[in-house]
Amino acid sequence: MKVLHVDLSECKTHVEEVDEEFALKYIGGRGWGARLVWEHLKEDTDPLSPENIIVIAPGPLSGLYLPSAGKTSICSISPTTGIYGDSNIGGMFGVELRQAGFDAMVINGKAPELSYLWIDDDDIQLKNAEKYAGMGSIETEHQLREDIGDETVKVASIGPAGEKMVKMACITADWGRNAGRTGMGAILGSKNLKAIAIRGTRDLPVADLKRLTGISDKAFKKLSRHNLFEFWQRQGLMSVIDYANTAGIIPTHNFKDTHFEEADKINGDVMELEYKIGDTACFGCPMACGNVNLVKDGKYAGTVIEGPEYETAAMFGSNVGISDFSAILRANYLCDEYGIDTITAGSLISVMIEAYEKDLVTLEDLDGMALNWGDDESVMEMIRKIAFREGVGDTLAEGVYGVIERWPQLAPIINHVKGLDQSAYDARVAITMALGYATSDIGAHHARAWPVAKELEMGCNWDLNEKADLVIYHQTVRPLFDMLGVCRLPWIELGFDENTYAEFFSAAVGIEFTLEELLKLSNDIYNMTRAINIRLGLTRDDDRPPERVFNDPIKTGPHAGKVLNRDEFREILDIYYQRRGWDMDGIPTDETLKASGLEDAIEYMEPRRKAE
Repeated sequence: MKVLHVDLSECKTHVEEVDEEFALKYIGGRGWGARLVWEHLKEDTDPLSPENIIVIAPGPLSGLYLPSAGKTSICSISPTTGIYGDSNIGGMFGVELRQAGFDAMVINGKAPELSYLWIDDDDIQLKNAEKYAGMGSIETEHQLREDIGDETVKVASIGPAGEKMVKMACITADWGRNAGRTGMGAILGSKNLKAIAIRGTRDLPVADLKRLTGISDKAFKKLSRHNLFEFWQRQGLMSVIDYANTAGIIPTHNFKDTHFEEADKINGDVMELEYKIGDTACFGCPMACGNVNLVKDGKYAGTVIEGPEYETAAMFGSNVGISDFSAILRANYLCDEYGIDTITAGSLISVMIEAYEKDLVTLEDLDGMALNWGDDESVMEMIRKIAFREGVGDTLAEGVYGVIERWPQLAPIINHVKGLDQSAYDARVAITMALGYATSDIGAHHARAWPVAKELEMGCNWDLNEKADLVIYHQTVRPLFDMLGVCRLPWIELGFDENTYAEFFSAAVGIEFTLEELLKLSNDIYNMTRAINIRLGLTRDDDRPPERVFNDPIKTGPHAGKVLNRDEFREILDIYYQRRGWDMDGIPTDETLKASGLEDAIEYMEPRRKAE
């Protein structure tokens, strides 16, 4: 097992052999990434400085014959939040990195000029990328493949937003697969790294191929027989629009409401019947949840994109008041090409619409452009302004904290945790969702915990201890998928047994692991990222959901009038800390750190305890 280290400032690389103890303890993917970030961590490092590292790490199951094995974690200190950040990307990119012979890559420094990294198995070169300056992510990917002369080369790139270090900039690969959250694209931009292109030709090692093949054959058959399998292939995550609207959790008008009257104009049925022209899938995935859509007529005619997924459709649909699906596709395309996270962009644009509606900002603040719910043309222009840091877009490009610094009066209507805009599920109706957002190590992102469906299914009147345990389980099993390098959707959407992943891992590495043992290792990583954040100044005060969930009752739909009880939230947060083995300030105890093999974190935690 090997880690490729790239020093862009010195234009040097070296390869580190990873010992078995490290490999198994941190598993791979997010686990390796978090540990490497910890080892390089300095409290005063600017996330956009050459000293900040970025780790690209597929997992030990990435690229193997098993369902949905195409995930890669990208980890660093986030420019969006200033704390630990990671994002996850699907497709084929991480598989190709493994096939080139590397299980992870660590990049530091800053290239002397705009460059791209070319990895052709052992041949690694830093090449001039001035030709691609200002190009969109999708265009860069196409052009690089053409220039290299190989359409099979895998490319991850940034658009103009990444080059301009927009703090919501993402990294894009495989024509629209995005590491969207926490600003990883801005970090590549700060390092003058426009793209990474990889061609790998090696086979991947498997300890017991016959066993892995047998388990995987059964897994593929089981998934294909699920009663929702065919429907999932047709609509993918777009099917969630109807669910979220019916359940009363869809973000509407900047989360002022949770029910959208025109949801039936932007749902999966509309996509499937009027716009869809094909499917895409990540490596080894039978679910094929990627939808290729084409706008055939109207002012956005000719727009073609892989997407949207639910989050994008909600944040650029109901949350900004747009009910035209072709406009959502256009917004999706612009964000992918410019290289912008759709969740953060949609969130902050909706904030500015509400702020203008309530006279919290002036027309002059908005560069003379009035913003109104459902005005798709102004939304498109705001996306462009953010990407190129023009006018008001320059403030929005700084993310939540930049907006609050300029306009403190907007803080109550910005839905975020720790500086990361909330995902597209309201938290007023489910205290587990509020707790999941509040205690997420990267900020308000559903990928860390999505317990809302379970709580709505069970009803509200069940024990807070059980609710806290549900959140912790989600925060343990979901990151485990990131560590292994697989997608969580077979588990969460088709009920695939998570115990099977322990069998996959055991067959791949040749050492027996139970699910409980793997979950313990995943929990250890959650304690590690908590320790990183404590070192960077995080406190209990940061573990809280957006103020809107306490202050603003839902207006319409099945949960009209609902708000979250602040005292009940404080109570469940205490329970959560206790069950995690953290003190009441949210700092892991010495015993917890030792049990997680994090003795080297103890010295950094003690001063924080005394400061409290």
